[in-house]
Amino acid sequence: MPIARAGAPSGPAAVDDRLHVLVRTRGRRRLLGLLALLALTVVGLILSLALGARDIAPGTVVDILRGARPAGDYESLVVLTERMPRTLLALLVGACLGTSGVVMQAITRNPLADPGILGVELGAAFAVLIGILFFGVRGASSYFWWALVGAAVTACIVLAISRLAALATSSAISLVIAGAAMSAILGSLITLLIVRDTAVYAHYNYWSVGQLNGRAGVIDEIWPFAVIGLMLALPLGRSLNALALGEEVAESLGVAVGRTQLYSASVAVLLCAVATAAVGPVAFVGLLGAHTARLLVGGDHRWLLPYGMLCGAVLLLVADVACRLVPGNGELQVAIATAVIGAPVFVALARGRRVVPV
Repeated sequence: MPIARAGAPSGPAAVDDRLHVLVRTRGRRRLLGLLALLALTVVGLILSLALGARDIAPGTVVDILRGARPAGDYESLVVLTERMPRTLLALLVGACLGTSGVVMQAITRNPLADPGILGVELGAAFAVLIGILFFGVRGASSYFWWALVGAAVTACIVLAISRLAALATSSAISLVIAGAAMSAILGSLITLLIVRDTAVYAHYNYWSVGQLNGRAGVIDEIWPFAVIGLMLALPLGRSLNALALGEEVAESLGVAVGRTQLYSASVAVLLCAVATAAVGPVAFVGLLGAHTARLLVGGDHRWLLPYGMLCGAVLLLVADVACRLVPGNGELQVAIATAVIGAPVFVALARGRRVVPV
């Protein structure tokens, strides 16, 4: 029979000490993981500034950022006036989509939820098209308000349809089916509206392809909305943790379930509208960012939200760099790269393989 060491705590006190050490160790690991993600983001930022049609040495990029190169130098102009705005836009849009994916999966308790999969991005795009076609809307800041309304209305319709369909199938599948049906309807309506007007088609097509090239000018119009949305999302961790336990448990913990769900959904729609207004619909970033974060840090939304934000930013940034390096004339749109990566992941998640519980 083992003999306890003299002076060592035993009983409930020992259990409390072990739990305290475990929590503190887990917190340190999560903090180190967050710092590692930040370091990876910095590396991705430097690669994004260095690689393109004309490659620039990473050391030269660092010198330019430090101000050690002449301001009128050709490479300085390329980095600071062309690639830097594009890189910052990729980080901003990716962070918005990654955070939106985390929040949507939390409030729907569905691991397949994503702004693109649920048709929210296409709803925002449809509203922007209405603004372009009938009201002469131009500019990202004007697009934002139309995208916000379209995303909100689409989210409400999809949730309503999914609750009706849930009577016949599971809630997870019904939500995806409702999103797919709404996407099909909206896609058909968009085609119907633009097919007869070549000028509107050209303008909408340039915006809707989901690309970062040539969109640097929208940062000045979009960043306040993006920062507000991200700041509103970060404090939601405790409330989303309570919702993950179920509505009854959350209410017993003092959480106003209906109000919290509405507020969280509003924040997710706001972030989706910002991203869509800036670069057009880009699918699967929310899904990939949320699941990558959950694999790294687990289901605690206090950590999952900042992890999802950084994962989404890094994923979109890496996808944009990959699009520049594809052989051939020109470069691919970033939405194509995210679809190529995200579609197989979505199929695997739908089949129940490696699904990280919400």
